[in-house]
Amino acid sequence: MSHTSFEQRVFSGVQPTGNLHLGNYLGAIVKFVALQETHNCLYCVVDQHAITADIQPPNVLKNNIREVTAAFLAAGVDPKNHIVFNQSQVSEHAELAWVFNCIARIGWLNRMTQFKDKAGKNKENASVGLFSYPNLMAADILAYKATHVPVGDDQKQHLELARDIATKFNQDLAEAIRSCGHEGDFFPLPEPLIQGSATRVMSLRDGSKKMSKSDPSDLSRINLLDDADTIMKKMRKAKTDAEALPSGVDGLQGRAEADNLVGIFAALSNISKQSVLNDFGGKQFSDFKPALAELAVTTLSPIACEMKRLMNEPDYIDDILRDGAHKAKTIARPIMDDIKDILGFIR
Repeated sequence: MSHTSFEQRVFSGVQPTGNLHLGNYLGAIVKFVALQETHNCLYCVVDQHAITADIQPPNVLKNNIREVTAAFLAAGVDPKNHIVFNQSQVSEHAELAWVFNCIARIGWLNRMTQFKDKAGKNKENASVGLFSYPNLMAADILAYKATHVPVGDDQKQHLELARDIATKFNQDLAEAIRSCGHEGDFFPLPEPLIQGSATRVMSLRDGSKKMSKSDPSDLSRINLLDDADTIMKKMRKAKTDAEALPSGVDGLQGRAEADNLVGIFAALSNISKQSVLNDFGGKQFSDFKPALAELAVTTLSPIACEMKRLMNEPDYIDDILRDGAHKAKTIARPIMDDIKDILGFIR
């Protein structure tokens, strides 16, 4: 059964781990704003995911949750017509994650490359939460029977796992699903939405690595709260090669840093990489970088300004999150009640 019989719904989340950067903005938040025009959307600050590696000091985590929410709002996410909330206020996420811990197989989780990356050599000392968080991610999506998830390239594997879990639940419990009055599959198989030129923004210092807040060099990323001078400086110092920009996209192959900067320009202006090269092909980076820096400043400065204003109104942000959590719960609770009936839990 295809997801066409399910109400079309988008779910996505951003971890509140501090220091939001250009990669978060172009890889996720811009897409959130665009999807509002065509879909019913739930946008979640996934604070339970934020404690899988390290437990943050409570005042830091609270601040980070508000910062992500402020970024959503400043970029144009509309909390009146869509749902903006933080995960820990909706207990159905954790409740369903436990069910999925019992549906997912250890072999599936062992194949998750992100766990290997994050746990590193010290795998035995990683938290159980870090190992099983893809099950919580599946619960985030399926607690709302979401049909679509905007994902970057690095999250495709997690979405595949969510689909595997949904499929196993639908198949293993088919008889119980029917006996509880549901026709066909209980869960949809959520599909990825991959849009835009820069689905994956790379480090300004190393085009082979993703832009990350954990990189020790602040020059590797543009933070959403950086001022104009800082953005200009970071773009000026961004790593490039000695060749001129090519006239066609094929000429970017094997030139990771050039490809990254062209991709950032394309995504910030909402045009294709080829369109960027139509304007800058044959030119040196000394011409291209100032134009890119100016574009970044023009795009990000109003967002930074609005984020700072909102961060000075924590009560306003908290009210939006509480209201969003209430709306999210009205969708998730009946679904969770159905799951309890299917499993045979008495309620």
